[in-house]
Amino acid sequence: MDNHKFNEFIKIAKKLNDIEIIPLLMGSVGLEVVTGKNWDAQDLDIHVPGDERGWKVPPELNIYNWNEIVNIMKSMEYSLIDLHEHEFSTEGLAVEFGIIDTLPSFAGVQIEDLEMHEMEEVKYYLLNLEQYLSVYESSSKDSYRADKNNNKDIRKIDFLKSMLNGNQKTY
Repeated sequence: MDNHKFNEFIKIAKKLNDIEIIPLLMGSVGLEVVTGKNWDAQDLDIHVPGDERGWKVPPELNIYNWNEIVNIMKSMEYSLIDLHEHEFSTEGLAVEFGIIDTLPSFAGVQIEDLEMHEMEEVKYYLLNLEQYLSVYESSSKDSYRADKNNNKDIRKIDFLKSMLNGNQKTY
């Protein structure tokens, strides 16, 4: 597991907790935490509360508390590099924010079913194996994501199915 990226997530999550946001760690880093397998995460994907209509709302409005999040990221020496993707960068690490409230319509994952975790008094959510499978299966149907990720999602889907069938062990 890439401890550097996870540790950076915990630092960001602590600051988000300070403004009463409990973030969801998504993407490969979250999958690494859940499976114990290195997925060569390229960035941090953090989902926070926002408008469930997602991209149908202007990017500066679709994430709640966006201005406060921008200020937090700037205080941590991140620069906003793509407003549409809600992407920040610092020293070679990219952090993208997504909208937790789109999970039910996108992947059938209900917000109230997310499991809260706590580390060093920092609260955050993680998906479980079934929820990750739902997210990656939904993502794999998105042609933009399939092109962008060179079908890495298919490898993750196969691994998750194998784990859920008891054929893989967590590390």
